[in-house]
This record gives sequence, structure tokens and C-alpha cells, in this order.
Amino acid sequence: MDKLLSNEPTPQAIKETKLYEQWGLTEEEYRMISEDILGRLPNYTETGLFSVMWSEHCSYKNSKPVLKKFPTTGPQVLQGPGEGAGIVDIGDDLAVVFKAESHNHPSAVEPYEGAATGVGGIIRDIFSMGARPIAILDSLRFGELDNQRTKYLLEEVVAGISGYGNCIGIPTVGGEVAFDSCYEGNPLVNAMCVGIIDHKDIQKGQAKGVGNTIMYVGAKTGRDGIHGATFASEEFVEGEEQQRSAVQVGDPFMEKLLLEACLALIVDHAENLVGIQDMGAAGLVSSSA
Repeated sequence: MDKLLSNEPTPQAIKETKLYEQWGLTEEEYRMISEDILGRLPNYTETGLFSVMWSEHCSYKNSKPVLKKFPTTGPQVLQGPGEGAGIVDIGDDLAVVFKAESHNHPSAVEPYEGAATGVGGIIRDIFSMGARPIAILDSLRFGELDNQRTKYLLEEVVAGISGYGNCIGIPTVGGEVAFDSCYEGNPLVNAMCVGIIDHKDIQKGQAKGVGNTIMYVGAKTGRDGIHGATFASEEFVEGEEQQRSAVQVGDPFMEKLLLEACLALIVDHAENLVGIQDMGAAGLVSSSA
């Protein structure tokens, strides 16, 4: 452990080499962390924590002004922003749970896994709320189809979305696609998952109480590390194909087991459950912050 720590860049080295920029932090954000929040230079671990939590993928820092223009309350809205997914009442003590998310940058670099893991993430958001996922939808944007790279991205993204859902048993029931030169090499990949839930089974990602047992379950940790979050927030630049290691690799068969186990826990053993939440792209950092 001491050897590992000795290989970490010092706070001063992080500042001088601007390592924080490689992790998606801007000059102004780094200044805020150093001067306004910590009152000192952040160390290696702290820089990593801020980079994932302040990434667009986790914080929606750039899209929040637009998202706030949408209505989020109403007599049928049981859960608005603040949890893993939204919930709308449909009567008879039933509700629809839904989540949409983009996975643009990963899909531009590794289209199959980039799209597939985007689907995997929103499925987990649905069943961790206590709902059974029943359908997947997508909204896609690509460059012109006369480009060979575009054809490759289209085929692999569509295969990734449908393939992941099929492995778990959740069909892709609809979607829409458009082609324009402005998306050349930098596609927009938006996936949505819909689930059904009984009102009594709704779960929240908030837990409190001293001495509670914490269970951390799921697939093996991949080699993407913190870049699963920071990489997904960046704009694609030509020549970044070598960064495929930053794209998460999905395991739909493990997720199917996880889905059934979580729903069984929620339905049959709710008295033992205080809170449940998907880890998200930033892992324990995002689920415990």
C-alpha cells in the first residue's frame, strides 16, 4: 500500500501538470476546490472524487438549466428529480417508473459496449426503485449514412442496445433515429427504460440509522475506473479510439441475477431493507455522496 501511495502524484504535481484537466475538471472548478472548498490543493484521491461527482454524467452541470424548464410536479407524479428514476401514478395502486440517459462519448469510441452499458445503467435505476423493467426505447443521432464509420456506429449501437436488453429479457419496443453531418463521428445515444411497480414497493436511495449492514453487490469492477463517469461526459475528439479501456464492459447475465435478487428482496423481505440504490458511473462515491 505504501508503495502504491508513493507513486501517486503530489498535490503540487497535479496542479503543475494540470492532471485534473485529463479528468474533466476545468481551471475554474479546480480553483474552487482549492480555494473555496478545501482551502488547499487537493490530493490525488480528492481530485478523483471531485472529477467524477462534478462530471456532466453525474452532476448534469451543463444540462440542468435546460432540464429545469420541464415540469416535474403534478397530482400523478409520485417521484420527481432526486432519485434514480421518475415515477408516475397510473391508477389501481400501480405506477410507471422510467429513466432516460445518454451514453454518447463511450458509444463513439466503443459503440457496442458504450450503448450496452448505457442500457444496463438505466435498467438498474429502474429495478433499484422496486420496479420490474418491461421495455427499452432509444433516440439516436448519427452522421450521414454514406460514411462507412457512421454505418459501423449505427450497426454496433443498435446491436448493443437490443443485445443487452435481450440477454436480460427486456425488449426494445420503440425508438427513433436521424442522420445529419453535424453528428459525424460523434453520435448521440439516448436510451430509456420503463418499468411497472406497485405503490407499496417503491424504494428510495436514502438510508439512515446506526449499525446498519451495507451490502455492495453486482458485477466485477472493470478497468475503466473513475473514467466510467468522466469519459462519458467528454466530447469525442478524433484519435481517441485508443481510450477504449475507459469504456465500461457490461455483464447482462449478472445483471439479470441482480435484478431478480433485488426484486425478491423488495417484495418478500422489505422489512430488512432500509434503502437501495444503483451505484452509478462513480460507484460508491456517487451512491454515498
